[in-house]
Amino acid sequence: MLRAGAWPWPAADAGGPDLFDDDPLTAGVVGLAEQPRGDPGGDGSNQRLQRPPFYLLEGSFETWLVNAGDVKHLPGRPKTDRLDAAWLCKVAERQMLQPSFVPPSPIRILRDLTRYRVDLVTARTAEKQRVEKLLEDAQIKLSVVVSDIFGVSGREMMAALIAGERDPRVLAEMARGRMRSKTARLVEAFIGRFSDHHGFMLTTMLARIDALSADIEAVQQRTAQELAPFASAVARLDEIPGIGATAAAVIIAEIGVDMTRFPTPAHLSSWAKFAPGVKESAGRKKGNGATGHGNRYLARVLGDAAVNAGRTDTFLGERYRRIARRRGKKRAIVAVARSILVIAWHLLNDNNTQFRDLGPGYYDSRVNLNRKMRNHVRELQALGYKVTLEAAA
Repeated sequence: MLRAGAWPWPAADAGGPDLFDDDPLTAGVVGLAEQPRGDPGGDGSNQRLQRPPFYLLEGSFETWLVNAGDVKHLPGRPKTDRLDAAWLCKVAERQMLQPSFVPPSPIRILRDLTRYRVDLVTARTAEKQRVEKLLEDAQIKLSVVVSDIFGVSGREMMAALIAGERDPRVLAEMARGRMRSKTARLVEAFIGRFSDHHGFMLTTMLARIDALSADIEAVQQRTAQELAPFASAVARLDEIPGIGATAAAVIIAEIGVDMTRFPTPAHLSSWAKFAPGVKESAGRKKGNGATGHGNRYLARVLGDAAVNAGRTDTFLGERYRRIARRRGKKRAIVAVARSILVIAWHLLNDNNTQFRDLGPGYYDSRVNLNRKMRNHVRELQALGYKVTLEAAA
């Protein structure tokens, strides 16, 4: 059990674990592999800090990376590093700890790339919002008329503003395509107080946006190279409504392609925090069934996929609309995202499995017509009507 300050190995006899002083350098960590050992070792400290030692030791023997939160509720925990390490080792021996999911090296590399792309896109979006705020400060209402101010026409107009052009009519004439029909409104939108200061700020912001776009493109190309060995898995996931190539890459990067780590789809849903929480006491259910906080990168891509699937004429789209009518859009997103995750588990668990859409009429085909008829008759009778049914000619 790895812990800051001490590195214990369970001893073969009953004398308790052997403790080794912590050496954070690579040579010291690799030297642990040469020490005598019995049961598997593990890391119960801060996972972000202990990942590098875990990566160095995982090839030498069975190593666990565990969540420190799993032992916080256990009593009798000592507070010194050496005693804490021995105590954690004993807890692991008693099977009171479970190893965390650590994907293999190729998946970890892919995960670094996909997560970094998300961070770059977030940074670019923030910079675009600063540009819009700057134009608003200059009383340039371009975003009111144009849906995307960073398109070809919008970038050309902003470049003209930086170059010193202030005539609203000249700026409005730079519109292209369907934007030509909004020339009159564009003239009004460019009536403002754009100064040299705004031009300097806009130049810097646009340069940063272009640099981020170039970085995103470079990361995407590198991701495509690392994703090549998993091309068949990406193709199968791409068949799911709402899932594209980018979303499929993120799913593979977060859960891997080896589903033996998750025995059933329920295990995967529970790990990803897409299973409703259960809290019951004295026969009464408490709480709102919240799922909890899981992998935010996986939750983000599944949520986007659920929203996209809700716009399609498919089984997932109909499932989204049915739940949204009764329970609201947020619950519908979680439910459809869980369905997508279950489908992904089946597609990744068996390479021969292919996705087949059940169609939007699946729910209607499962309805018992006699029961539906009785329900409608009962509702009308409750309103005070006498109902007589007659078959249509």
